[in-house]
Amino acid sequence: MYQVLYRKYRPKRFADVYGQDHVTKTLLHELRENRVSHAYLFTGSRGTGKTTCAKILAKAVNCENSQGGEPCGECEVCRGIDDGSLFDVVEIDAASNNSVNDIRDLREEVNYTPARCKYKVYIIDEVHMLSTGAFNALLKTLEEPPAHVIFILATTEVHKLPATILSRCQRFDFKRIQPETMCRRLQDVAAQEQFVLEDDAAMLIARLADGALRDGLSILDQCAGKGERVTAQLVAETAGLAGNDALYTLSEAVQKQDAAAALDCISSLYANSYDLERLCGELIGHFRNLLVTKTVRSGRSLIVVAPEEYSRLEAGAKAFTAESLLNCLDVLQNTLTAIKSGANARTEIEMTFIRLCSPALDTGAQALLTRVAALEQQILAMQHGLVPKEMPAQPPVQPTSAPKETAEIKEMTEHDPPAPEIRAQMPEQPETQQAPDDLPPWENTPLPDAPPVQGQPDVQQPAAVSPQPQVQAPAQPPVNRAEPDGDGTVPFARWGELLDQIFETDKALYGVLANSKGYVRGDYFLIDSPTPSFSNFIKTDNHLRNLKQAVLAAAGRSYKIGFFKKAEEKKVQRDPLEDLIARASGNVDLHVDE
Repeated sequence: MYQVLYRKYRPKRFADVYGQDHVTKTLLHELRENRVSHAYLFTGSRGTGKTTCAKILAKAVNCENSQGGEPCGECEVCRGIDDGSLFDVVEIDAASNNSVNDIRDLREEVNYTPARCKYKVYIIDEVHMLSTGAFNALLKTLEEPPAHVIFILATTEVHKLPATILSRCQRFDFKRIQPETMCRRLQDVAAQEQFVLEDDAAMLIARLADGALRDGLSILDQCAGKGERVTAQLVAETAGLAGNDALYTLSEAVQKQDAAAALDCISSLYANSYDLERLCGELIGHFRNLLVTKTVRSGRSLIVVAPEEYSRLEAGAKAFTAESLLNCLDVLQNTLTAIKSGANARTEIEMTFIRLCSPALDTGAQALLTRVAALEQQILAMQHGLVPKEMPAQPPVQPTSAPKETAEIKEMTEHDPPAPEIRAQMPEQPETQQAPDDLPPWENTPLPDAPPVQGQPDVQQPAAVSPQPQVQAPAQPPVNRAEPDGDGTVPFARWGELLDQIFETDKALYGVLANSKGYVRGDYFLIDSPTPSFSNFIKTDNHLRNLKQAVLAAAGRSYKIGFFKKAEEKKVQRDPLEDLIARASGNVDLHVDE
């Protein structure tokens, strides 16, 4: 009959126990010094070797040919304990023998001397399951047992044991098996079983086992039955995992605020019968790894993944802020709690990702903190990138020649930086020259070393030298500075049809334009968007190209794209930020072009 791996490769000696050196060394020292206690308490999570060490200890104290505290494994006593034929070593399951009468029967048995061994050893597994009356009945025997009796108690929940029991035992805490140690053991077993276990598959098994070597061997046993080569993909399929690709698809959808992509992924997983509750747990672990990678400088040791996977985590973490990752974890934890309480798993997860992909829908405190942090970053970027380092050479302006359509698209999608642009105009040559915007403002030189003298006016040039009305000489404004004054500007009648076109081709752009309005003025199609960063957004990921194609399909002709600015906005008082720029620039008149 086939014997499962965790039983076949169960350690027979203390030297074979993996990851519990602090326990095995102490027990070996006690055995060599003949200082064996009458009661031991082994505690720790499941699958860490508590019962295994208890049986090895039972063999060691009774072995006829003990060598340095280790059982020989060859004598009659060792073989009898291994196959369970020796009645002097008794293993009791406290979960099914937890009554007072069971403990009273045990008290009667301990009075009899062992039949074959030197000591009678009672191994009580899951001892925390004993009733209060059973603990009280065991207490006196545990305190003063006969000289030929040794008790070994094992439990996963030591906090449930009475203090009177704890004080009468030598306690040993078994740690979770470290991933590297478990991988080494799994590779040893795979080599002995003559099948190939890939390194990333071993690491994935170690992560799934969560420190329990028995669980890891069970997963390995399942995977080995499907083929001679165990890969990470095979492990994921065997364990019912969604896989890294699905996790990264969902996290990228949150980062891009693409609810449609997230719902499509969830629908695909649901159609393939993936457990959505487990998916939620996987997502919590995934965002936790992203958060650790984002916030901890040396977080590699805190994340159980292969080296290639860690590089992918580092790249994914750069797209998030720490606040946004904390918000995702908080929302997912609440979702998992709701699913465990009986809510519909698919509905809960879909609502969760709609909320994560649409920050405006989430009014929670953590979500608001995330949005505030994003605004702070934008303000910080503006403060560090507004003032140019030096005044570059200024090419002459051709005010009568309108820019070509193809040049506009290329300029906005490939050359325009996403940060606000700065155009400087020298007062001495306002009619003919204008500063180019080839370089982002943050690559220019910093502010002057000394601020301007208090009380000195910002502009000291005579009015006759720099007539301001002649600065805006071009007949047609640039495509990203269309500011209609209301004359000839009419709302676009087919705005809904245009949104339908955009929804089919660019869902991210559709989400941004959902609350916007469209206007037509001459050859310009003007967008009135409440989103402050719309001018930056439209220049990324071919959004401008998709918008122009949708306008062409809805209007039947092509337009130049501009940004609508209401006439009353021109009367707003001067922005304090502009005052700061004016003071920092001295006599140079700066114009911020968003």
